[in-house]
Amino acid sequence: MRSRNWRLVPAVGALVLALAMLPGALAQCGMPSKLIKPSSWHPQFGGAQLMRTGMDDGDSEDSPSIVGMWHVLFTAKTVNGNPIPDTVIDNALAVWHSDHTEIMNSVRPPQDGNFCLGVWKQIGKMKYYLNHFPWFGNAFPNNTNNGIGDPVGPTHITETVKLSPDGSHFTGSFTLTAYDTSGNQTIAFTGAVSGTRVTTSTTIGDLL
Repeated sequence: MRSRNWRLVPAVGALVLALAMLPGALAQCGMPSKLIKPSSWHPQFGGAQLMRTGMDDGDSEDSPSIVGMWHVLFTAKTVNGNPIPDTVIDNALAVWHSDHTEIMNSVRPPQDGNFCLGVWKQIGKMKYYLNHFPWFGNAFPNNTNNGIGDPVGPTHITETVKLSPDGSHFTGSFTLTAYDTSGNQTIAFTGAVSGTRVTTSTTIGDLL
């Protein structure tokens, strides 16, 4: 057991160093002030309310749609190409619209930028691709007197997800690449993304 723990030290050290050096890299729709929950956490909400977009792409009329509101967890598995222990870096609410646009509200201070926007397309039977852009913002966490961090650049997030047969969950992968204000890459994550549909039965207790 002790040797196994020692093997994790380099990976954990790499993650801590990356986050310490780049606290503002995920300024918009990015990392909250503390890690939220493990990637295996999947609250069970009420029955899914399904909608159709009018586009099949291999789905039947009875198939569920990605359109709707979701509770989304991003679990990083690599940072700058190096493996790390599974680490939740965002806990968000997102809405996928029938016009193929998307909006996400992340767990972070609003003054530092916690809303971001994307567009999506269907790429197969119950499979979807999202292209998402948190657009500039401020460094977080920070130690400024007014709580507003220094300006940081944009972030590019992509997701490839598959909807569950009942339409109440999705799972897939994500990439997240952050840039400074001059467009230079500062940090990159890859990992797993999971979503649970928010319904009229969802409560605050389900989300926390």
